[in-house]
Amino acid sequence: MADIKLSTCFIAVDDPDKAIAFYRDVLGLEVRNDVGYEGMRWVTVGSPAQPDVSVVLEPPLADPNASEDDRRVMAELLAKGLLRGVLFSTENCDATFKQISDAGADVVQEPMDQFYGVRDCAFRDPAGNLLRFTQQLGE
Repeated sequence: MADIKLSTCFIAVDDPDKAIAFYRDVLGLEVRNDVGYEGMRWVTVGSPAQPDVSVVLEPPLADPNASEDDRRVMAELLAKGLLRGVLFSTENCDATFKQISDAGADVVQEPMDQFYGVRDCAFRDPAGNLLRFTQQLGE
């Protein structure tokens, strides 16, 4: 079997500068790349603890040939928080919750123990994406 690892995932954002302020200044991720092309912008961030895993903050519809109708639909879905979320792991869910909520992030769920063995909390980023932070119970 091949040695397969995650290297990159993508999160749609409508304002790259607000996204950078959140992911860098609130979550503590480092900005690794910031690229513009045809009026769009992609910002790559990642945890210093995981140098081989990146998150790309990209336009809701990263296709310069997309129709205006498609762009509008994607923007509406993003604004409603209906695009996929991301799960981050943390060693201390409560401390992570305090840090992020103290920064003024939109709280979706306060820390709670889940029946499947984690303690987690959830927020929305400035674009409305759901972000969950999980701590393995018993660690």
